[in-house]
Amino acid sequence: MGPETRKIEISGLHIGGGGPLMVIAGPCVIESEEVVFETARQLKEICARLGLPFVFKSSYDKANRSSIKSFRGPGLERGLQILSSIKREIGLPIITDIHSPLEAEKVSQVADALQIPAFLSRQTDIILAAAKTGKPVNIKKGQFLAPWDMKNVVEKFTSTGNTNLILTERGTFFGYNNLVVDMRSIPGMRAFGYPVVFDITHSLQLPGGMGTHSGGEREFAYPLAGAAVAAGADGVFLETHPEPDKALCDGPNMLPLSEVEKLLLHLKRIRAAL
Repeated sequence: MGPETRKIEISGLHIGGGGPLMVIAGPCVIESEEVVFETARQLKEICARLGLPFVFKSSYDKANRSSIKSFRGPGLERGLQILSSIKREIGLPIITDIHSPLEAEKVSQVADALQIPAFLSRQTDIILAAAKTGKPVNIKKGQFLAPWDMKNVVEKFTSTGNTNLILTERGTFFGYNNLVVDMRSIPGMRAFGYPVVFDITHSLQLPGGMGTHSGGEREFAYPLAGAAVAAGADGVFLETHPEPDKALCDGPNMLPLSEVEKLLLHLKRIRAAL
C-alpha cells in the first residue's frame, strides 16, 4: 500500500492512517425522499455487517449536466432539508457536492464533509471557500488533470490551515466520451500524504456518451474497484440506486443497491490480503 497517509476524521469515522476501507455511497442525486431514505438505510445496514465506516452521499443539485433538460435535483434549500433528515433520523454522516464558493458555508452547517466535483477541481475560489469552513473536504481529481497536478490543489487547500483533505481518483479522458483509469494515480496521490478514494461508478462513465446524457459500463465495477483497492485506495466512492435503469441521473453507471454488499465484501477481502 505504500506509506500511510494522514488520518482524516468525518464525524467520528476515520479514513487513512491504516484504518479500514471507508465507503462513501448513495444515489447520484436526491430524486425523492423515498429513494434516498431507502438507500441510506440499506447502505447503513450493509456497512455495519461488513464493519466498514460509511458516509452517505447524494447531491441536491447536479449543476454540470450536458443537457439543459437533465434532471438537477431539488436544489439547495430543499436538498439540505432532506440530507439533514437523513443525518438525524438514520444517524449517518453526510457528504455532498458544492458548486460555488457561496454554497460552502451554508452546506457546511448541515454536511459533515464537503465534496468538490471533478470539473471544479482547479477552481481556486471554491477550493479555498470549502477549506475555510474547517470541514473535511473530498476533492475529485478532474478528468483533465494528471495525478501530479493535484499537488497544486493540495497546496491551495492547505494554504488556509485546513488539512482535513481527501483526494479522489475518477478516471481520465481517453478520447471522446470515454474514460480510463491509471492505477498509478492512487499511490501517486497518496504520496502527498492524504488519503485517496477510488470513485468506482464515475470511472465507469461514458461522459456524454448518450448524446444528451452520460452512458456507463457498470459491468467493469469489479475489476476496476478491485485493482484500485489493491493499489492502496483508502476508501471507495460509489453511487447506487434501487433501480438504476429508472434513475433520473447517471443510471447507466450506478450500481443496483442489491449488488453493493457483494462488491464491498469482495473489496474488503482484497484489502485484508494486503
